Amino acid sequence: MSHRQPGEFTDRSAYRRRMEPSGLAAFVVRAGESDLHISASRELPGLAGRELESVRAALEGYIRSNPKFRTTLEPWPEDPAAPQIVREMIAAGATAGVGPMAAVAGAVAAAVGRRLLGQCREVIVENGGDIFIAGREERIAAIFAGDSPLSMKLGLKLPPAPAGCGLATSSGTVGPSLSFGKADAAVAFAADAALADAAATAIGNRVKRPEDLAAAMEFAEGIPGLAGALAVIGENLAAWGEMELVEL
Repeated sequence: MSHRQPGEFTDRSAYRRRMEPSGLAAFVVRAGESDLHISASRELPGLAGRELESVRAALEGYIRSNPKFRTTLEPWPEDPAAPQIVREMIAAGATAGVGPMAAVAGAVAAAVGRRLLGQCREVIVENGGDIFIAGREERIAAIFAGDSPLSMKLGLKLPPAPAGCGLATSSGTVGPSLSFGKADAAVAFAADAALADAAATAIGNRVKRPEDLAAAMEFAEGIPGLAGALAVIGENLAAWGEMELVEL
């Protein structure tokens, strides 16, 4: 359920310390493979942990009944009887043209983040590099792109999003996630965190060399509901949509 493993960005604790916004309480909740770093206006690890366990149980139960759901690389048919998190993953994968598990990290982060929003004004949930963010302040997210010279040199300015939004990263050179591309980073931004996750995978799959960047952005523009996208390969970068870059 993660786009990268601990240790592959120097170490995970250093990465997470760097992304902790001032003025928010930071805490970690874990269940099974899920390891969520949360920054919120209140420290609520119990509530976050219960929601994480609940959505994981729903997803794992569905997979037990439908084993191919975990491994398919193709969109999954609609299933109105499925748990909410599964329906969100199915919809996101279908929209981006990938399997539903490509949306799992974003969907889990969003589920926990939405639960906390009932008691917090500001919530940021990071799940393996995929982020659900909700609040009334502008935020800047650093772009990690492996060995690219652009890695951690640029950030994305994110507008206030009281109801929440998603920012996801996929990589063909960093981490254990399956990618058919060679992008150091493929980043997607959307109101729906599950869609951002699935879209980042789909975009990254299309970047095997710098010459692919323009076509990848054209593809991103055609994904309904996607607000912006960015891809990095080596020293080359392309962006489309609502992606305001800032130097770090």
